[in-house]
Amino acid sequence: MNWLRATLGIALALTLAVGARLYRAQQSIAQIYDLVITNGRIVDGTGNPWYRADVAVKDGRIAKIGRVDPREARAVIDAHNQIVAPGFIDVHSHVENIYSQPDAENFIRMGVTSLVTGNCGSSTTEVGKFLDRIKEQPLAVNLATLIAHGSVRAKVMGLENRAPTPEELRQMEALVEQAMKEGAVGLSTGLIYVPGAYAKTDEIVALARVAARYGGVYATHMRDEGNGVMDAIRESIQIGEQAGIPVEISHFKISSKKLWGKSAETISLVEQARARGLQVTVDQYAYTASSTSLDVLLPDWVRAGGRDAAKARLADAATRGRVRREMKESLKRSGFKDYSYAVVASYEPNPSFNGLSIPEIAKRARGKSDLDAQIDQIIEMFAAGGAGMIYHKMSEDDVQRIMRQPWTMIAADAGVQRPGRGVPHPRGYGNNARVLGRYVREFHLLTLEDAIRKMTSLPAQTFHLRDRGLLREGYAADIVIFDDATIADRATFDNPHQYPVGISYVIVNGQVVFADGKMTGVRSGVALRGAWTVADHPLSAKRDGEDG
Repeated sequence: MNWLRATLGIALALTLAVGARLYRAQQSIAQIYDLVITNGRIVDGTGNPWYRADVAVKDGRIAKIGRVDPREARAVIDAHNQIVAPGFIDVHSHVENIYSQPDAENFIRMGVTSLVTGNCGSSTTEVGKFLDRIKEQPLAVNLATLIAHGSVRAKVMGLENRAPTPEELRQMEALVEQAMKEGAVGLSTGLIYVPGAYAKTDEIVALARVAARYGGVYATHMRDEGNGVMDAIRESIQIGEQAGIPVEISHFKISSKKLWGKSAETISLVEQARARGLQVTVDQYAYTASSTSLDVLLPDWVRAGGRDAAKARLADAATRGRVRREMKESLKRSGFKDYSYAVVASYEPNPSFNGLSIPEIAKRARGKSDLDAQIDQIIEMFAAGGAGMIYHKMSEDDVQRIMRQPWTMIAADAGVQRPGRGVPHPRGYGNNARVLGRYVREFHLLTLEDAIRKMTSLPAQTFHLRDRGLLREGYAADIVIFDDATIADRATFDNPHQYPVGISYVIVNGQVVFADGKMTGVRSGVALRGAWTVADHPLSAKRDGEDG
């Protein structure tokens, strides 16, 4: 026993001595990094195959990629063989209200670290003030914005259905120019919405030329995504060629049942334009349903002047009859028999309608669900303030064909969600995870590396976010870590308020904003302004809170 005690004592002494040497060694190594990510598989955003390396972060930027001694960092994340990728950039969001929900949790939990808002023709017209708010109200995500044609037109002309006068056009051009100087990344249009629907092509070209002078992009919700989709794409390309501006077509799709399968032709139009030298890209969400307002179901001319003016028109029996005829004809052209494809996402006057289709609501409210009853129900809901809708109008084959194109980006077309509120489109909770789980792992439609490229470097390249979208030394440390074997969306159309699984960490400008299944409370996002606003470094996007 004495021998055993002596042996154990020697072993303990050696252990303590080794421990002391290790402690002294750790203290002798300078902790030069804020964070090191180890044991990960790097997918760097270029589309190249993954490789193994450590990633070191200092002062919000990637300081080193390679072999890093973890003792050199104040904090270490062991990625456990998971994927380490650039934070995802969602170029098509609607988050003008983001300062009221600064965590943007539904985006962060999808791995999104940067958002581009101001899409579909609707934005702030005071870009500088909008972006400056991040200094007083920090956000968990980085934020950029477009300047929107519809908002500019409404400020100058209201909701009138006519062409602008020369003076009004000059006023609109001045508003676009000021917005670009204040950091907008381009011009957006929403040509199915009022008042954008009333603009002719030459009006859009004039404003796009202004954005082009400042290196902006033209991002468009085209005039028609259904029966007139081919002509709408041609108009988008024409605007780009005449204005000398890159074109980015929003939520590229075919929403006419009669045209399902024609995506090969719409894709060909883009490829032809690119072959002529025009930069054309598109964005897409990974679902066969869209989401927008109830208002778009009514003819454009009815909505001129705003809702009150439209209600006055609809009070006239003859006008109401004309509306019914035009809505029926539109249905017939699209190949749908009725409005079964249209489901309410949010209707404030009667939330019990949420999640129901138009025929179901008509049956409940009017006792019948024939087409006339459906149209009358739509008109009544429009007059009561409108509704947010989900439209099941696309085919899976078209979605997949578009997704495979090298110039297609992944974007949710969503806002900041409030859990439990309404029955919104599930894309706002699951879009990025759905692509990585369903279309990469299950369907093998895309490689993992290419899917991540579509979410990172391609968006950064398109919108001139020069130090984002890649894991590269010197770039901003926007990083997502996820398990490619388990990542998946859980949100459904029936139960959309569900976060995805498989994402372990989200890092924004070097700060961990999501870890261990919950938000950390850190809000380290910055405002991303157009590169042309930085006089001393024209190829880098200016970041509020950092040196230019």
